[in-house]
Amino acid sequence: MDRSFGKKEKLKSQKLFTQLFEEGKSISNYPLKLMYIPAQHQNVAIKAGVTVSKRNFKSAVQRNRIKRLLREAYRLNKAMVFNNTDADFAFLFLYLGREMPTFEQLDQRMKLVLNKFKVKIDEKNSQ
Repeated sequence: MDRSFGKKEKLKSQKLFTQLFEEGKSISNYPLKLMYIPAQHQNVAIKAGVTVSKRNFKSAVQRNRIKRLLREAYRLNKAMVFNNTDADFAFLFLYLGREMPTFEQLDQRMKLVLNKFKVKIDEKNSQ
């Protein structure tokens, strides 16, 4: 499994972003929230994006730092999901906290959120 987070895996479609907020299901583990929808992509199983509220972090430097940490935590843990799903999904990770996180905190929460997602998808597939 390739551990990179390349251009093809990044969620950039405005249409998909809007669809995620309108129709998406979510899984939370404070301070992370994962919104997801089944979606069809070209030659990649999961497209992922990250976002941080401007309301909670006025400084662009802080928002960008958190987004970098979120992308890195996802990159390191995406194998949990890639290896266990057959369907295509669009993911959006939202950072809901109000304090600056450390990488270790985000990495731990990312693992928990992805594990919850995996369990939810397994339940759905077994029905």
